[in-house]
Amino acid sequence: MTDALHALAEEAGLHIRWEDFRGRPETVGEETLRRVLAAMGLPAGSEAEIADSRAQLREETGAGLSFLTTEVGQSTPLPPALAESAVAVLRHEHGGRREMRLLPTAGGMALPPVLEPGYHGLEIGDHHVTLAVAPRHGARVEDVAKGRKVFGLAAQIYSLPPRAGEEFGDFGALGAYAEAAGRAGADAVAMSPTHALFAADPSRFSPYSPSTRLFHNVLYADPAAVFGEVDLPGEAPPRGDLVDWEAGARLKLAKLRALYRRFEASGDTQRRADFAAFRAEGGSLLENHARYEALHAHFTAQGRAGGFQDWPEQYRHPESPAVEAFCREHVEEVVFHAFLQWLAERSLVEAQRRSKDAGMAIGLIADLAVGMDSGGSHVWSRRQDVLDGLSIGAPPDLLGPTGQDWGLTNFSPRALETTHFEPFLATLRAALRCAGGVRIDHAMGLRRLWVVPKGLSPKEGCYISYPEEDMLRLVALESHRSGGVVIGEDLGTVPPGFRPRLDRAGVLGMRVLWFERGAKGRFTSPRRYARHAASMTTTHDLPTVAGWWRGNDVDWRERVGHGDAEFHRTQHQERDADRGKLWEAFVKAGTAEGEPPPVAETDPVVDAALGFVAKTASNLAIVPAEDLHGLVEQPNLPGTLDEHPNWRRRLPSEGLDDPAARRRMEALAKARPRRRG
Repeated sequence: MTDALHALAEEAGLHIRWEDFRGRPETVGEETLRRVLAAMGLPAGSEAEIADSRAQLREETGAGLSFLTTEVGQSTPLPPALAESAVAVLRHEHGGRREMRLLPTAGGMALPPVLEPGYHGLEIGDHHVTLAVAPRHGARVEDVAKGRKVFGLAAQIYSLPPRAGEEFGDFGALGAYAEAAGRAGADAVAMSPTHALFAADPSRFSPYSPSTRLFHNVLYADPAAVFGEVDLPGEAPPRGDLVDWEAGARLKLAKLRALYRRFEASGDTQRRADFAAFRAEGGSLLENHARYEALHAHFTAQGRAGGFQDWPEQYRHPESPAVEAFCREHVEEVVFHAFLQWLAERSLVEAQRRSKDAGMAIGLIADLAVGMDSGGSHVWSRRQDVLDGLSIGAPPDLLGPTGQDWGLTNFSPRALETTHFEPFLATLRAALRCAGGVRIDHAMGLRRLWVVPKGLSPKEGCYISYPEEDMLRLVALESHRSGGVVIGEDLGTVPPGFRPRLDRAGVLGMRVLWFERGAKGRFTSPRRYARHAASMTTTHDLPTVAGWWRGNDVDWRERVGHGDAEFHRTQHQERDADRGKLWEAFVKAGTAEGEPPPVAETDPVVDAALGFVAKTASNLAIVPAEDLHGLVEQPNLPGTLDEHPNWRRRLPSEGLDDPAARRRMEALAKARPRRRG
C-alpha cells in the first residue's frame, strides 16, 4: 500500500522527501501522509480509499476548469476539456465581446494573448470560464513614487502614543503618527497586522495569531475618526512601562459599548445609512464574524475561552438551529460586533487618508499574517476553506532542533482551486482595502507550507505545495487594481528561484541589514542591495540596532534558556567580531568614521545604520520606529510566550517630536528627498 499512498500524496502536492537544514534527506512517515491527505479531503486509510481518492483527483483534473489565470500578452495553454472547440468568446469585465481563434500548440490548444488585465469571461463551447489576466507585474514603488527612491517607517500600532485616557495606540494614533511622518518626508508607514483577534479574550493579543484576516481588531477602532471628539465614560489607570492588554481592552470595550448605545438611540441618519451599507456589503462573511464574536463572548463568560471546539457541539457550525436561535435572542450583541467592525474600518480608512494628505506616496502598508487560529472566526465560518486538523510551522533547524508549530492553520490548496481562490482573494482585498500596500508574512507559503497534524510533533510534519503561479498572478492583479505595493517576507531558507519569481510579479523582497552578508561574513555594500526590494535595519522579530550592538538579543536568549552555555558563549564571540565588520561597512559607505564606539554607546551606531539603509539601491527603505528612537528592546522574541514581554512595549510618548527621532527623520528625508514642484 506504500507505493499507492506515495503516489496519491505526490498527486495531491505533498512532498514525500525533503532535505533538512544540514542537507540530509528525510522521508515523511505514512501516518503523517494519511493525516494530511485526510485534511485535504482525500481519505487514505485503506487501499480502497486511496484508489477512490486518486480517482477523485483525476476526475477533478479531467473535468476541465472554470477558473484560469494567465498574464497579459501571453498565450494560455488550455486543459484538454477546454480544447474541444476551435473558437472562444472573450467577454471583457467592463463590457465588450471578442471572438478568438484557438492556437494549436505541441501540447494541445492555447488561447491567444489577452492584452487587458482583469477578470474576464471566457466561453469555449459549453464551458464558461473566468479568466484572470494579470499584468506583467503589480504596482511598483517607482510607479507610485514617480521614479524616486522613498523611505518609510514601521510601527506596532499598540506601541504608538495613545490619546489621553487610553492604554494603547489605535487607528487614531496611527493616523496622527502617519500624518507627522508624512510631513517630515516619509512616504509610508508599515503597520503591524490589524486582523481581528478575540474581543472577549484580550489575553490573546499576538497580532500574528488572528481569529480571521478578513476583519479588524476592534480595539483599534477610533471613535473620533467617525463621530468627532466624543465624551465617553471611563479612564485608564496610569500607564505602566508595558501595555496592560486586559485592563486596556476592558476599558476600550466599555467605551465602545456606550458609544454604540448612543448611536442606536440617535437620529444620525447619515451614519446609520453608512453602517447599513457596510453590513450589506460585508454580507454573510461579516454576519458570521459578528455572530462568532457574540458566541465567543457568551461562552468565554462561562469559562470556555478557547476556540469554538470548546463550545457545546450544537454551536460549532454557523448554520445550526442552535446558532440561529442564539442570534435571534442576542440580536443586539450581534449588531454591536458588526458596528465595531464598521467603526474600525472607517477609522483605518481615515488613517490612510491622513497619511496621503500629508504627502505620502504610499501611505499605510498592511501586514498579512501567514495564517489564522484554528478555533477562530474564519475556521468556524468557512471550515471548507482550511486545512482543518493541521497546523502550519517549520521543520527542525539550527535554532529550533525540534521544529516549530505555530498553532495556526491556512487555506487548503484544493479548496483554493475549487473555489476560484475566493478565500485568498477576499483576504488579500481586505488587506489592501484600507492601505497603500501590503506585506505578506512568510511569502514562501505561496509556494509551500510545512504542516503538522494535530497531536504529532513539528518534526513529524511535511511540506505541501500551493498553486504558486496562480497565486502570484492574482497578487499582481489585485496590486494593479488597487494601486497598492506588495512586499513579500522572504527571509530564512528561500527555495531556489523563488525570489526572481517574486520580482517578476512586482513583489518586493525584504533585505534586512543583519542578513545581507557576503564573503567572510562581511556586510553587503548598500549599492549592491536589490533595487526592487525593501531594505531595512531590522524587523519586529529581530534585535534593534541598539540591541544588536549591545548583544541584548543574545542576553535574552540566554535568559529564557534558548541554547546551552556553549551556544551562548559562541554567540557572544561572534557578535564581538561582527561589530567590527558592521562598523567597517558603515565607514566604507560613508555613514560613519573613526573607530567603533564602545558597546554601551549605541547612538552613533543607530545613526550610521539608518544612513546606511537610506543609501541602499532599494527603491524602498524602511526604518522601524524602535530604531528611529534608538531603543534597545525589540517588540517580539520568537520562541517565547510569557518569558519575554512580546507585543507590549511602548514607543516614547513624545512620538516624532522626540529630539533623537526628529533628527534622524531629517537625515532620512535629506537622503531620500521628495521632488518639489
